[in-house]
Formats: sequence, C-alpha cells, structure tokens
Amino acid sequence: MVALSPSTAPLTDGHGRRISYLRLSVTDRCDLRCRYCMAEDMTFLPKAEVLSIEEMARLAERFVARGIRRIRLTGGEPLVRRGIDILAKRLGALLGEGLDELTLTTNGMRLAEYASMLAEAGVRRVNVSLDTLDAAAFRHITRVGDLAVALRGVAAARGAGLSVKINMVALAGLNEDQLLPMLDWCAANGCDLTLIETMPLGEVEGDRSDHYVPLHQFVAPLRAERALFPVDKRTGGPARYFAIEDSPVTLGLITPLSDNFCATCNRIRLTVEGRVYMCLGQDDHVDLRTALRDGGDVDGLIDAALAGKPRAHDFQIERESKPAVARHMSATGG
Repeated sequence: MVALSPSTAPLTDGHGRRISYLRLSVTDRCDLRCRYCMAEDMTFLPKAEVLSIEEMARLAERFVARGIRRIRLTGGEPLVRRGIDILAKRLGALLGEGLDELTLTTNGMRLAEYASMLAEAGVRRVNVSLDTLDAAAFRHITRVGDLAVALRGVAAARGAGLSVKINMVALAGLNEDQLLPMLDWCAANGCDLTLIETMPLGEVEGDRSDHYVPLHQFVAPLRAERALFPVDKRTGGPARYFAIEDSPVTLGLITPLSDNFCATCNRIRLTVEGRVYMCLGQDDHVDLRTALRDGGDVDGLIDAALAGKPRAHDFQIERESKPAVARHMSATGG
C-alpha cells in the first residue's frame, strides 16, 4: 500500500476541543507494582507488539507536525525502556521546531541514573510519583520499592536543573496522614505537589473503593491550617492549581471522580503498542502500528480517533464495582 501524503491539518476533536498534548507511553513495564495501579503478577506485551524507538519517534513527529505542542513520556516506567535516551534526544530536537515542551513521568527508581541525560535532551520538568515519605508505607504501596532510591532520584533531578513536581495519589487508610509532611518536604526540596484521586483502571488485588478518598476530604487538614488561593497556571494537564499560605509550593488537584475535568481535555494518548486511545476511561482506539508498518493512512486514522473522542469519561468507584476498563494504567500511559 502506498502511504498517503502527511496531513498538516490541526488536531481538533468532534467537540471542538483543540488537541495539543500527547502522552506517549514508551513501555507497559514497570519496576514497581503499586497496588492501585497494577496487579502483583502482570503479563506484559511481547516485543513484536511493541513500537520500536524509531517508530515512536516517527509517530511523535507526525503529531507535532499536526499541532501537538507538549509531549509527556510515560509508561509503565519510561526509564526502564531500552533506548529511552535515543528517543528523548530525538524528540528534544523538535523543541523550538513546533514542540514547546518535553516532559516525563517517573517513579524515580532510575532517575538518578538518567537525570543528566534528560536535561541534556531538553527535558526541563519531570513528575515523580511519590505517595508517602514513610519508608514502610512506601514499600507496602509499591510492593517492592525503596523510598531512599526515589528520594535520591529527586535530588539528582534537581541537581541536573530539572523542575520536579511530586504526584501523590490520595489513598484512604494508607497516606491520609502524609499530606502535611509531604508539603513541608516539597517546600524544603524545591518541588511542587499534585494530588490525584485513584482511578478505576484494570483489575487489582482488593477493592479500590476501600482506598478511594475525594480530594476535598484529603485536603481538609491542610485547609484547616492554611488558606489556599486559586492561581492561573497551565501545564497542559488536567490539574487545578493553588497557592498555599506561607508556602512556596504550588498545589495541583486532579479530580477525575469528584469533579470531572473533561470539558477542557486537550490530550491524546499513544500506547507502546501503537494504539491511540481517545479517552483514558474508554476502550475505543485506532491502531497506528499496523498502518505505520504497512504504509497505511496514519493521518486518516488520527482523524478518525479525534472524531470519536468522547465528551467525557464515565469513571465511578463503588463497592465491588468493576474497573472502567480492563487495561491497567500502565498499558495506556496515564
């Protein structure tokens, strides 16, 4: 099949939302097994079904040509992917050539090793998933993680000149007492903090409803001590941002369940197997991998994906309810 000429038409979905933010999953694998994200025993994709680094770069370049301004590298854990340095440098070359920002989300386990490379590639900001500063709780939540390694990763990132935002998932009964200590730690270490409600993606051991807590409840102890002031800050994601009285930390709140943010969605997700998912909470997708490898109409499939992007997800967490979708967060890339 002869490939059609690449399109430069802007990315606009069927609801008139301009899509400018690509979340690119580079692997479904992870070196942690966080209880709210993954099952303890996971089956990962075979190599033949995974995009090569070259294929990821080519698709990312197509998206940038059509108006993507921000790319976030995600996983699984992106720093376990062989060739991540090559991909980061390839995408970093697009900065100033259509791309405004290249960022990465990581669990921090390998960040000390890769922080300098990321900075050299053009990454200026990383998000580090860190749900607690209690070493025993960290090991319990991640099943295998070492808090000291994650903290060394954050220090290395700051040392390399990267801005760091801590992503903390609110978990009833596991880290509700950790918000104020985390806030003080972020202030002392030059990090911002974003709180996230747990999302019902993929089967995990236990019932997610046991640990779901809406953020207005999770933040209540902070509001009791300090005033929060909304700030007009945009980073391309779904967070609402607040300044905190007597603190240098900017606080972000991501509330997919208690306060749906879909009306302003500007994101599209490309998985490691080359699927474009129109919504994190939906199963509809198009397959770019086959089109790319067979010389098919990649741009036509992207347009079809945008036309089918739903207005909103339908997340809910109720006692013994099924996940919104069967695939785990690690398979889609957040």
